Amino acid sequence: MKKTIRLNVNGEEWDVDVEPSDTLLEVLRGKIGIKSPKVGCERGDCGSCTVLLDGKSVRSCLVLAIEADGRGIITVEGLSKDGPNELQRAFIEHNAFQCGFCAPGVVLAVSELLAKRPHPSRDDVKEAISGNLCRCTGYEPIIDAVIDLTAKGEE
Repeated sequence: MKKTIRLNVNGEEWDVDVEPSDTLLEVLRGKIGIKSPKVGCERGDCGSCTVLLDGKSVRSCLVLAIEADGRGIITVEGLSKDGPNELQRAFIEHNAFQCGFCAPGVVLAVSELLAKRPHPSRDDVKEAISGNLCRCTGYEPIIDAVIDLTAKGEE
């Protein structure tokens, strides 16, 4: 039994017909066409499907689309409309990603952290990205990028 829900995705309103079992990940990728949340483990373990739901990072494979009705969703595409933002540029400068599969989820997890704590410690960054698996680069370049970026803000 389909239901029409309204999602605010990256500042744009979408009316979408969903089944009760549709996940937010399925709707974002299949019905809205946003591809940055990746289909990984589909169990919430890898973090590749991470999005910000009302400012909080969530695994979109674990959220039913109907739970997001009327709520705000930010994906990597919504972080900046005019190219990479400051955080994304820091990741590029530090070569923090290779394949990019985990990148959107990590960037969003760190974005949530920086909104709460503009000058995090290394341990804060480690905790923030702990739910995101990275098999290529490892975590040190990611942590270094965040610490370097936030240290620049203190100068």
